[in-house]
Amino acid sequence: MLKYILIPVIVVAMGFVVVSLAKGIIAFLQTTRDDLESGGGNGPSPMQLKQNEMMFARIKYQALAVIVVAVLLAASR
Repeated sequence: MLKYILIPVIVVAMGFVVVSLAKGIIAFLQTTRDDLESGGGNGPSPMQLKQNEMMFARIKYQALAVIVVAVLLAASR
């Protein structure tokens, strides 16, 4: 019974991982050469902040998926 709940949770978490990865790649591609070559004296650009935000979101959702898989494996034993 538990697997019928956890498997959709894994699929949703994997979907969130893909979406946040795609958003991070899009933010990376929108970063201009000027942003990359600037000395960084005025702080990170909005696109760099967006990349960072998407990286942390991806890590969070991957961790959720791993935890759900571990619970599913533990419950099946």
